[in-house]
Amino acid sequence: MSAKATAGDRGVTARLLVVATPIGNLEDITLRALRVLRECDAVVAEDSRRTRVLLSAHGIAKPIVSLPAFDEARRIPQVIARLDRGERLTLCCDAGTPALSDPGAALVRAAREAGHRVEPVPGPSALTAALSASGMDAAAFCFLGFLPRTPGKARRALEAALAGGSALAFFESPLRLARTLTLAAPLLGEREVMVARELTKLHETFHAGSATDLAAMFDGTPPRGECTVLVEASRRR
Repeated sequence: MSAKATAGDRGVTARLLVVATPIGNLEDITLRALRVLRECDAVVAEDSRRTRVLLSAHGIAKPIVSLPAFDEARRIPQVIARLDRGERLTLCCDAGTPALSDPGAALVRAAREAGHRVEPVPGPSALTAALSASGMDAAAFCFLGFLPRTPGKARRALEAALAGGSALAFFESPLRLARTLTLAAPLLGEREVMVARELTKLHETFHAGSATDLAAMFDGTPPRGECTVLVEASRRR
């Protein structure tokens, strides 16, 4: 009997497991995630160096296939070929959930189009972590990922999202944080804004206030680490 996976048994053997990994604290990983990482044939990672730190911390030794964002499209066929051979692969980004403002969506789509089974292994996400500790009403919210870098496009993205009146959430680079808050201030008015940074790490902080006040706080002194920015829902009367 050939060792090569056939279309009939592909759903049983070969599969791509999309694994959420810690956003800071290496203890924030599920028992299921650890099990599938130990059982897989190889780990597909955004950055092999960062993923290797996580694996080493939990005593896991696995081959790592690098899938950096800048070269994802070119490397996807190599990963699909491994699935075609019947391998069970896990997909990890640097931190948090793959394909959520991180590489991975293109690979997931390609795997599905090739007829392979894709399974989510849920876990940490900076988005849900920030919302859960914010105290904001997040029954409905709009997630914008990373805002466009050009001010005009960023403003238009915010204007479109604010039209719905729900809470907003987006990621931002610390180097662009003050600029983005300054740009957003006239649009947000009195809505409360919260900047969550270094989530689950030693220097985790939450800063709340108006966009104007927070822009002044971070102007000239950008925080360390990526930031998750939350905006409360509009105060309709």
